[in-house]
Order: sequence, then C-alpha cells, then structure tokens
Amino acid sequence: MRLSVVAKKRILYTVGGLLVVLLLAVLLFLWKRQQLLNYALSEVKTRVERKYPATLTLGPARFTGFSTVEISGMSLVPTAAAGPGAAGDTLLTARRLQAGLSVRSLFAGRPVFSELQIDRAHLTARKNASGANNFSFLLRKSKTPVVRRDTALGRNYGLLLNQVLDAGFGSVPGQADFRQSVVTYASPRHQVQLTMPRLSFEDGQVRGQLTAVVDSVVNELGVSGSIEPGDFATDLKLFGVKNSVQVPYVARRFGALVSFDTIRVQLAGKDFTRDDQTGGQLTVRGSVAATNFSFFHKRLASEDIIVHYGQLEFVATLGRGTLSLDPGTRATLNQIVVHPEIAVRLKPRLAVSLKVDSDPTATTAFFNSLPTGMFDVVAGTEGTGTLSYHLQASVDMAQVDSLKLSSSLTPSKDFSIKRFGTEDLSMLEREFPYTAYNDKGDSLRTFQVGPSNPDFTSFANVSPFLWKAILTSEDPRFFTHHGFMEKAFVNAAIADIKERRFARGGSTLSMQLVKNVFLNRQKTIGRKAEEMLIVWLIENWLVERTKTLTKERMFEIYLNIVEWGPSKYKWPSGKRGVYGVKEAALFYYGKRPSELNLDESLYLISIIPKPKYYRQSFDSYGGLRGSTRWFFRLIGDLMEQKGLITSSQRNSIGYSVNLNGPARTYIVTARDTTRSVQPGDTAQFAPLNLIDLLNTGAQSAPAAPAPGTAPPAGTEAPPQTPRP
Repeated sequence: MRLSVVAKKRILYTVGGLLVVLLLAVLLFLWKRQQLLNYALSEVKTRVERKYPATLTLGPARFTGFSTVEISGMSLVPTAAAGPGAAGDTLLTARRLQAGLSVRSLFAGRPVFSELQIDRAHLTARKNASGANNFSFLLRKSKTPVVRRDTALGRNYGLLLNQVLDAGFGSVPGQADFRQSVVTYASPRHQVQLTMPRLSFEDGQVRGQLTAVVDSVVNELGVSGSIEPGDFATDLKLFGVKNSVQVPYVARRFGALVSFDTIRVQLAGKDFTRDDQTGGQLTVRGSVAATNFSFFHKRLASEDIIVHYGQLEFVATLGRGTLSLDPGTRATLNQIVVHPEIAVRLKPRLAVSLKVDSDPTATTAFFNSLPTGMFDVVAGTEGTGTLSYHLQASVDMAQVDSLKLSSSLTPSKDFSIKRFGTEDLSMLEREFPYTAYNDKGDSLRTFQVGPSNPDFTSFANVSPFLWKAILTSEDPRFFTHHGFMEKAFVNAAIADIKERRFARGGSTLSMQLVKNVFLNRQKTIGRKAEEMLIVWLIENWLVERTKTLTKERMFEIYLNIVEWGPSKYKWPSGKRGVYGVKEAALFYYGKRPSELNLDESLYLISIIPKPKYYRQSFDSYGGLRGSTRWFFRLIGDLMEQKGLITSSQRNSIGYSVNLNGPARTYIVTARDTTRSVQPGDTAQFAPLNLIDLLNTGAQSAPAAPAPGTAPPAGTEAPPQTPRP
C-alpha cells in the first residue's frame, strides 16, 4: 500500500521532532553533566577533607569523551590540625588525572569513578628532627578511647601494624594507572626516592616497575601480583630487573649486607582484638619466600651466607611490647622443613623463648640444603637415612643466668655417611698434613700429624701429668661424652651475653680439635655452628658407629697440633712457632714430653687459652704471678679430688717452673718496681670448662688405670702402653 503525501509529511514531521527533542536532550545532558561533574568533584573534596585534616585542590575538570573525565592537576596539603609542622607542607601533587565516570551514577548523585589514570604524581613525605611530619595524619584513628602508652611495656606493635594495614589496603584503587610518578621521603637520617615509570592496578592485579634510591642504595625493581583490599589479602612478588635487590638501611643500622633475586609476600588475612588495657593485639597469617637470599654480617660468617630458596609460612601475633610466631608456622630452608615457635617480650627487658623441630630430612638433601658460606666444610656430604633437628631455648635479659638451651640432631637407624664433603673428616684416622695459621689467616707452616714427622709424639709418650691436667682443665668428660658438654656451652653463652662479645666458647677438646684442623679462627656464629655439626659427625659417626676413630687418637692429634707459644719464634731448622707437645717441652724446658713433671704440666695448660701471651704469667724476676699460682692450686686440688694425682703429689706443687729452654731468653729480667701480690684474674687464666663444671655435679673423666689393671666398669680410659 502506498502512503499518501499527507501521511509521508506526518511521518517526516514526527521523526524530525524526535530528532530535535533528542538533540535538545543531548545538549541539555552535555550542559548538565558538566554541572553534575563539578558537583561530584566538590563532594569528593568534601569527603576527603572531612576524613583527613588536609585541603584537597582539584584543577579544572572536563569530559574528553562520553564518560571519560580529565582533571588538570590536583594537590593535597595538610592543615594545622594534621599536627605540628605539617600545615602548608604539600604532601601530594599530580599534573593530570583521567578517569571513567558512570553517567548513571553521576545523575543519581553518587558518582562512581573507574579506570583512574594519574600522570606525574609526586608524593613528598617529610619528617624533621623533632619528629614532626606531613604524612602521619593518613593513618586512620581508632574510634575507641586512646590507650595511654605504658613506657614500662613499650609500643603496641599490633595496634600500629593494624593501623598501617587499614590505611594501606583502604588506599588501594580498584583500577588505576600511575605514570611517571615519584615518591620521596626525607628525614634527618634517611633519604628515599621511588621513581615509577608505570604502576597499574586492574581488577586486583598489580604490575609495575620502579627505581628505588634509599640512602644512596639504588635498585631497579619489578612488582607483580594481586591485592584484595576487602579481604586484607595480597600476593605480591618483588624482583630485581637487572641485578639482585640490595636491601637498604640494614647496612647502616646493623652493619649487614642483604640481597635477594625475588621475594614473594602473601598475606591471607588479619584479626585484631581490641583491649582497653593494652590496646589490643593483631594476628596475621601469610608467607614470605625468597630466592638466592644473601646475608653478610661479620658476627655471622666471614663470607656471604646464601640460601637458594627459603620460605616462612607464618602465624604471627603482635601486641604491646610482644611478638610471636605461633604454632602453625612453617619454615623451609631449601629442602629442610622446620616448625619454629618464637615468643619475644621487648619490655621491660628483652626475653626470648624458642622452639624448633624439623621434619626428618634425607641425609644428602640435609647437607645440600645448608646455607653456603656457613657450612662449606660439610658441603656435598652424602649419605643414607634421615636427620631430624630439635632446639629449645629461653633467656630473660633481666636474669641472664636463667638461660636454658637444649639442642639435638637425631639420625634414623639407617643413617650412614657414604661420602664426606669438601673436607674428608675421616682423615683424622690416619696421618695427614696440618697447616698452622696466625690470627690474620696467614699460613705459618705445614707439617705431618703422624709417625713420619720426627716431632710427632704418640699419646703413650706424653707425661700422664700433662694429659690428666688437660682433661681436668679443658674437658673432664672427653672420654665419655659425644662431643659436647651442654652445661659448659650454656654457661659460655651466658658469659658472652653479659660481656656482649664472644668472650668464651664452651669448647670441648673435640670442638677445639675440629676448630684447629678444619676451620678458621674467626669467632663467628656460622663458624661455631659448622664446628658443632662437624663434631657431631665425628663423634656420632666415626667414633660411635663406625669405631674407626678412637678418642685416644683424637687426643693425640690435639696434643700434636695445639699452639703453645709465640708464632714469631724461629727454630734453628727454620720452622716458626711452637706447635705440639714435643716443641712445647723443648721450648720451655728442654725436655721430652714424657719427662714433664706436675708443675711444668700445670704451667703448659695454664697458657693454652692464650699461648702467645705466656710471658704475662711471669714477673720481671721470672717468678709466676699470683693469678697463675691460683690456677696451679685450683687444678691441683681438682686433680687430687678426682684421684688423678696423690695427696703427696698435690702437696709437692711448687708454684714455680724452671725455664731451661729457649723461652727463658724471652722473660724480662729488669727490676720490677711494682712487684706486689695482685688478685688473680680468674676469667683470663682459668679455662672456661673448668670454671663451668665446678659445683655442677658433672662427671669427670675417669682416672687412667695403672698398667696391667682393667678400667672401672662403664668407663673408657686411654691405654698406658704405646700402640703397636
């Protein structure tokens, strides 16, 4: 059917009218949306300024698309209410902001912005010497009454971290793209600048790259992962773009160097329990993992300690002056899995309790998992069976003497060593070359520890007075223990804590032997840890299980390598230093080791801790000083009590020695104008193990039986005749 002319005109008029109405509506919308945009931004400004003591300034805003808004600049400036020194100190500026704006939400009066893009943002945080700053107002304040800080209990770390997490997760945008942004922090002690070419947030995913300059430490970093603000959950990975990440601040604060290739931080959630008395406590769950983690501190090791992979899955609780790792915490060191529980009280004095249990780890995997730079001697050790570790310790710095320590490494029944690592520990069974070093680590001389060396002295050819005195002074239970005396080690740790240095080591003869043969002389925690592991292997594998190494042989090695005089002394043959019992007997007395009497033996053991300072034992007349005479009496009394010498031998101690060897020429004989009896320095001249064992009830080593008699039941005494 064909339309009439009139009908056609009516249709055209209707369509034209609709177009005109639509055009007018569009014009009205375009005019009105600008007003609504301005109104919406004023509402944003009001909300921000109501929430924070700051002035938010937004530049001219306009639509650059149907639903795209551009704002030409912004700034956030704290007001006087933000705190002293904050007023007028601009915290944040940006050159341009662009965002998507829901038209529907705009007309509804509740504008919803999305796809935020910020160009050339600059966050400038400052803190002056008095502590005033322009940024702390961003932390959300608790609506509950403020808990006054108890200086006796210290800061509430749980409350502080909870505020930081609330503020941090509350500030995470849903969708945002930061371009060419800069974050700076300046204080009298630190200078920080983060330059971010790009950092984006999209549907919970985070991607970005930045250059961080912290106190002159420069890192190029990449970041990726996800953040769920509503669940207080995150999974972020931080990694070095070109090189490893060098952790700042720790070098300046602790004298340590820390780096890693990649670190991954996961937070599964938090629970904050408020308390009117303490302010509450925070429990957080998550994990931290790192690859190629490197740590150096001169107290830990002489080289970088490297962990190729480490992870801590934690359940941590923080409160007022307290920190803890709770049950459920799991740590992985390469292939070793341990379950640590730690409780720390910071105030009024530091107190720490620690419990660590490891899962059984295959022997080869156990040694392969130990950090390099800390366990280099045993690196590469292979074996069968499994090893499990247990540690329990506690200390209260208000009562240091209450320190407790229990440590054990437990092998499975099928444990065995198939191959030793860098050093073959079984070399102690046979003759081997020994290199003596000075305190600087320079090698002085190398000699064989065995019959091919004319200076070698077998155990049977050493005066019984000497080896009995050494046992009494250094290690009374040497022939019965398995390498360690826990009580002595605990007391050594107590002394070290009190003196704030490695003053004493709590070493058994086994530990001294391992230190001299396999390790350097540096007093570090790492060296001590490896020393204890090597001792465990020797005592629990070679001595206890294989029976291929005897305690007598270990004592024999000790007697032939122990340093006993000045390293600068040069023998007629050209060799330097005084090492081993034969050289000691010649240097001091011009005798054979078998000819040493009780007084001479007591003097030799008195200088074992500090052989280079043997002259300090004498006054200018060549007589023994009071502290050394005190040592003679103490050791003599103990030897008599243990049946190692008779009463007549004890009473015959003369408290003097006749130096008939080359040592005599080193004694100063000028007139001593200050000659007087001084109190003995027992800490300097009395060996640690001896003092620690006094009145502890520890069993001493049994006296050696007379030739031809059997040792007492349950004891191990060295033979009295030379070995064939």
